[in-house]
This record gives sequence, structure tokens and C-alpha cells, in this order.
Amino acid sequence: MSKSRIFFLICLFFIGGIFLNSVFSLNLLFFGFVLVLSIILVSVFWGRNTAVIGFCLLFLVFGCFWHRKAELSFLDNELGQYNGQEVVLTGIVVDEPETKEKSTKLKIKSRELEVQGKVFNTSGYVLVTCWRYPEYRYGDKLKITGKLESPPVFENFNYRDYLKKDKIYSVIGFPEIRIIGSDFGNPLMGPLFSFKNKFRQISRQLISMPQEGLLEALAFGDENNLSQEWKDKLNFTGTRHIAAVSGMNTTIISVLLLSFLLSLGFWRKQAFYLSIVLLVFYILMIGAPASAVRAGIMAALFLFCQHSGRMNVSSRAIIFAALLMLIFNPLILALDVGFQLSFLAILGMVYLQPLFSEILKKIPDFKFFPLKTTLQATLSAQVFTLPILIYNFGYMPLISPIANILIVPFLAPITILIFIFGFSGIIFWPLAVFLSFFVWLSLTYLTGIIDLFSRIPFASLRFENVHWIFLLISYVVLILIIWKIQESQRLKFLKY
Repeated sequence: MSKSRIFFLICLFFIGGIFLNSVFSLNLLFFGFVLVLSIILVSVFWGRNTAVIGFCLLFLVFGCFWHRKAELSFLDNELGQYNGQEVVLTGIVVDEPETKEKSTKLKIKSRELEVQGKVFNTSGYVLVTCWRYPEYRYGDKLKITGKLESPPVFENFNYRDYLKKDKIYSVIGFPEIRIIGSDFGNPLMGPLFSFKNKFRQISRQLISMPQEGLLEALAFGDENNLSQEWKDKLNFTGTRHIAAVSGMNTTIISVLLLSFLLSLGFWRKQAFYLSIVLLVFYILMIGAPASAVRAGIMAALFLFCQHSGRMNVSSRAIIFAALLMLIFNPLILALDVGFQLSFLAILGMVYLQPLFSEILKKIPDFKFFPLKTTLQATLSAQVFTLPILIYNFGYMPLISPIANILIVPFLAPITILIFIFGFSGIIFWPLAVFLSFFVWLSLTYLTGIIDLFSRIPFASLRFENVHWIFLLISYVVLILIIWKIQESQRLKFLKY
């Protein structure tokens, strides 16, 4: 067994340990048993294969321990012990405020906490919900007086777990707030958020709804300006991914952008590096949220493997990237659906594209309309993410492939047009006014397709109370299909 394969297996077992503890909350007896077994396998029966099994089991235990450690840090955090009490909290706004029609959510990193006249230095995150006005900005230092509470758990939604992945331990609702300073944030992030806010103001002045709501979703992954009706339409048609900065959407756009640049006459090397530069630029322009950074890393890895012609090892690179992300935050594996969809979508594109390439071999790729490439990437990603979508959201879009054929090939040029429009509004207003018609026309095409397909009867199937065993069976079947594909490819190679 090669060293790279051994390293790949160790990474898989570490991720498996995080998964096991996420689902089953394993006890110390299990840790002790597997640890002793691993030591025996490594030290007593020292042989290459036995040692590999032992090391893999050791990293399985380490993965369980790493997740348990993250869980305990959540339970034993400094702020959580004061939940339920009136406090005076001093902290800094460390993320872009999430603004809605009447309210705003602020992610605050605490610096100081006053409880019953006693002052403590604290370190932790609090989600503060306040009124829409007055407005607060990234980097503001605030003094907040209110009741610190544990995040609630609703009947159909565990809000506490949703915030746990972002290391938010407590919430405060509509407190008294006083600004005591500003510009305490990262000096790079402030200008990026400022650009984003100016971009929004320009688009809201020049683009009407629902096109403007789709613009913000497409450009920034921000669905706050999309009505529930349009969110449902995106769900029914299987196009919700265009409204999120996910690994699936980012990778597909990157692949299409690479194809588009090649069709313009760029050399492959030039097109690859320009695609990477535009990908980094895009992530920075939307404020570099954690979800976008993760999606960008996976998309860049996929492009690199495709560019180097080493798709056979791309899965190892993606697994390693996932491992690094889970080392920083092991809670996202079970609690962040966006991470799950990103990770699985790219694995689907790696393993299933050969199958769809064979199925769709008669479909052409036009110069400025990469139909076959779009179909391969979209179908590969959607097949691999379908079980997770059904499990988490309870629906299966039946017309998704057709809707995506008509939408996905245009996402890269439309996204570029949107950002040119935004920069024009900041630099030269008349040009933005001129470009706004073309932006509106492009978005009208997208909304028209989504609206048309959402009206088709039985556009999607709904499921109730999907059991996790469904997930297990679905991915076992997919793994068997992938194994068969690889075996058939190996046989074809040997025949040559």
C-alpha cells in the first residue's frame, strides 16, 4: 500500500471519528477499547497492513476525541454560565450585520461582562438581535445591556445547534445598545463590507424586485431580500443552489468560467490562473464568509486537479481540504448542511462525471454554450447531494436537470456582468444606469425560467420524516456505483 493511500485512509478515519461522535456521542469506554486495540495492533502484531489498521483506528479515536473536545468547549464556555441573567456586555461587531426589514442581527465578540456589579474579562460570541435603526457597522465597539439567554430549540428547528457551528453560545434580544468606539475590526474586511453595502444600495435603486432579490442571492449568497414565495420556487425547481455560495455552485461557475475563457481564445494555463484570480476576487468582494472560503477552497482544488490532468487524485485533495476545515471546526460536519452539500457535490463531480460523459456523449459543447459540460457537472453534483436534500428538506425536485440546463450555463457571465455593474455604480454612475438594463434583462430570464418551471404540476416530490437509514442506504448504493465505474474504466485501460 502506497504512502499516499495510507495518508488518505488516515484522513478518512479521522473524519469518520468526528462523524461517529457527532451521531452517537460515544462514551469514554468506547474510546478506551479502540485505543487499546489500536496500540495492540501497532505494537504487538507489527506488520505493514496491521500497522496501517492500527494507525487508522488511532485516528478514528482522535477524531471522536476532537469532536468531543469541541462539544465540551461549547458546554463549558464562559458566557454560557451567565445565561438567564441581566448583563452589561462590552464587545465588538465581528461580522457583517444581517439586516432585515425591521431588525438587525449582530455577531458580537465579547471583551468584558458585568454581572450583578462584578466585571469579568470574557471571550466568546453572542448573537444580538436589535431594531433596524440606528444602524451598526462591522468593527463597532458596543456596550450592550440586556438579558443573556441560551439559543432556543424550536419544534421543527434546533436553533441552538444551528448557532453552535458558528461558536455562538448565547443570544440577547432587543437590548439597550451604546456605541463606544469604531474601526476595531480587521482593516481588510471593513472596506470589503463597505463595497458590498454600496453595491446593494446601487442595485436597489436601479433594479426592481424580484430581480434585485435574486441579484443579491446570486452575487452574495444573501437571501434576505428574497420573498418566501421565491425561496419556495427555487426549492421546487431544484435551483436553490444559485442563491447560495456553496461548493457546488462555486465549482460549477468556476468550471464554466474556465470553459468560457478557453472559448474566448485564452490558453489553458492563462484561463486556469485567471479563473483562480477571479474566484479569489469574488470571495473577497462578498466579504469572505466562512461558507464562501470553504467553497472557494474546494472549487480551486477541483480546478487545479482538472488543470493538471490528475482527476484520479482529486478526491484525496478534497478529503484533505475537508480534514483541515474539520480540524478548525469539527462541528460543521453534522451541523452545517452547506458544508455537507459542498463536499458531496464536488465528490460527485469527481466520481460521476465519467458516467455522465458516457451517457451524454452525443450532446455537443457549443463554443459559447458549454451544454455537455454543464449537464455533466450539474447532474453529477445533484445526484450525489440528492439524499442529503431529501433528508434535510423533505423534497426531491423532478425537473431540476431541465431547469438547470437553461440556467447554469449563464451563471458565470451573468455574475461577471453583475460585478461590472456594481463597480460602475461606484465609479461612474451613468454607466451603471446603462448596464442596469442588461443586468435586469439577464435576471428576468432567470426569474422567468424559475417561475415557469415552478408552475409545472408535480415539479417535486415531498417526503415526511425521512430516517437517517435512508441516507446510509443511498450513499452505500452510490459508492457501489462508483466502484463499478472505476472497475469498468480499469478494464478498458487494460484492454488497450
